[in-house]
Amino acid sequence: MKSIPLALAGLTMSAPAALAQGAKSIDQQVNEIFAASTGWFVSAIFAPLPGTSFPWIVLWLVVAASVFTVYFGFIQLRGFMHSIALVKGDYSDPDDAGEVSHFQALATALSGTVGLGNIAGVAVAVGIGGPGATFWMILAGLLGMASKFTECTLGVKYRNEYPDGTVSGGPMYYISKGFKEKGLPGGGFLAILFSIFCILGALGGGNMFQANQAHAQISGIVGDYPGWITGLVFAAVVFAVIVGGIKSIAQVTEKVVPFMGVLYVTAALIIILVNFDQVGWAFGQIFAGAFTGLGVAGGFVGALIQGFKRAAFSNEAGVGSAAIAHSAVRTKEPITEGYVSLLEPFIDTVVICTMTALVITISGQLMIDPETGNYLVQDGVIQTVGGTSGVALTSAAFATGFSWFPYVLAIAVILFAFSTMISWSYYGLKAWTYLFGEGKTTELIFKIIFCIFIVIGAAASLGPVIDFSDAAIFAMAVVNIFALYFLMSVVKEELASYLGRLKSGEIKKFAH
Repeated sequence: MKSIPLALAGLTMSAPAALAQGAKSIDQQVNEIFAASTGWFVSAIFAPLPGTSFPWIVLWLVVAASVFTVYFGFIQLRGFMHSIALVKGDYSDPDDAGEVSHFQALATALSGTVGLGNIAGVAVAVGIGGPGATFWMILAGLLGMASKFTECTLGVKYRNEYPDGTVSGGPMYYISKGFKEKGLPGGGFLAILFSIFCILGALGGGNMFQANQAHAQISGIVGDYPGWITGLVFAAVVFAVIVGGIKSIAQVTEKVVPFMGVLYVTAALIIILVNFDQVGWAFGQIFAGAFTGLGVAGGFVGALIQGFKRAAFSNEAGVGSAAIAHSAVRTKEPITEGYVSLLEPFIDTVVICTMTALVITISGQLMIDPETGNYLVQDGVIQTVGGTSGVALTSAAFATGFSWFPYVLAIAVILFAFSTMISWSYYGLKAWTYLFGEGKTTELIFKIIFCIFIVIGAAASLGPVIDFSDAAIFAMAVVNIFALYFLMSVVKEELASYLGRLKSGEIKKFAH
């Protein structure tokens, strides 16, 4: 989730000088204390492989995605069209157990992954690894589709279904129940560990970071003002949505996600069409840069590392978070949600991230040496017009088409942040209820805590807290993927059974 250094915006912006100084010292104290106590954990999760700048956690995700791709016979390719049919509702029985449709489950999960990483994170990847990073980003996204297929199938298979029609599912359930079913030890402990990481990740990376960056983008346009105001507005709107549970969240995300996706992709397409004569050259830069580096710092390896990092951090394939949202789907066939979920990395990484990379590449924001044809690199970063990076680079690239496009981008950032928060509130809630039990009071306590953290995130500069929560999100992947290796045979059995019944005609399309 975290993709750029925090644009810190706080309560101190318009407060009296004395209060500002006091708040600043408090922030510094929090930063120092938290960094000192948790820095080892952050360093361990994001540590690079010996002799490289490649984080081991990214390799952990990419290797798993590759294993699942081969194990399930490239399911992301041969099952793609069936996935679309399922999302359309061709095989949906409204009487099946569950709370949301296939489309709503996909929209909810997408709202948790399509976010600032698609806008700012891609800019960072291209700024360091060059356009060639886009190729490896697409490849990692395609591989990640198999990871989503695996974890979301298990999410539905081992979910808890309650008499009132509600459900709870996700890695904590399929780890504990799946391990017990197979007679494997340690399932309960791993499920608790996953839940703890999920709650921490939801409060930080899925909440405070989003509020912080949304405030930074808004204040950058309308001018400085106290961050707590942004936080209160977001908290009120988010609470109004999440208090109604997954059905309420799904009703919002099924409208917001398509809108924000179409808004962003349309804006990108307009820029691409305006610079249509540059599209062929841009794809040439992407393919050539993927294998040569085109003079970028780190060359081929640098492009590969940046592409894989951005895909892994953007679509969260293997993290297990999406399995929580997909578990709420109305179906009696777990494998159907595996099919639906594999569309997620495709939309998130292959489509939206690629659009961002293309816009940046063809906009002329990356500076090229006219004599050598190589990108101008300083301190390992490509020089840009105006020295922009991250979300500012993406904004500047969009502005090359029309000067008012950064305002469209600002709307996209706000929607991305909002949708990410409401999705991660559900992920954190399900981890919370797994640890502390189901019940309206238990759920309300978490929802209030979650909304308080929105205000804190928008108003304070808590960099190490965000770093820690991001590390917690990827610590979820350590636990989740470890469990998936033991449980992927269950998915294969489900797949064989489903395909057999589909071929025989036992599973039919429903008339709607």
